[in-house]
Amino acid sequence: MKPTIILLPGNGGASPTRDHWFPWLINELRQLGFTVVARDMPDPQLAHRHIWLPFIKNELQAGEHSIIVGHSSGGVAALRFLETNRLFGAIVVGVNYTDLGMPDEKEAGWYKDLWQWDKIKQNAVFISHFAGTDDPFIPIEEQRYISQKLGSDYHEFTDRGHFMISDNPLNTTFPELLEVIIKQTENYLS
Repeated sequence: MKPTIILLPGNGGASPTRDHWFPWLINELRQLGFTVVARDMPDPQLAHRHIWLPFIKNELQAGEHSIIVGHSSGGVAALRFLETNRLFGAIVVGVNYTDLGMPDEKEAGWYKDLWQWDKIKQNAVFISHFAGTDDPFIPIEEQRYISQKLGSDYHEFTDRGHFMISDNPLNTTFPELLEVIIKQTENYLS
């Protein structure tokens, strides 16, 4: 049985059913026979940790037969989820590990505790990471640091920004991410 794919958008009110590359990915995955969970998150503007983590576990039913695909704050949520929960895998896109000096990010609660990098690695069969050197929100140094701490399957781009349509019209699709899901699923099923 194929793993369930759970899509987590970033904060600011993004929706996994209508924004960026998510609709394209949902369609592609469903055509390949995957079950896709794509629900709007509670508290979508600020994405508070104490609201999102229980929702991911209890409502989205993330677990050891799931792959979370998280963009921005959704990727941060996936990594924090892995500190205490098992997943088959996580694919994070445009993530950071500090509040970047932004009051809203600090208030969301994701960065108040030390990161448990070893537990994150132990709780996933694989972690893939997509980053952009031209990301207008997340410095590339933050993304490279995360990849180095996790030893993730790392993909760095120079022309995709924060992987939003407003950064580049190419961001209506994400074939590189789909390839990772297909490859990892083949490993999962074999």
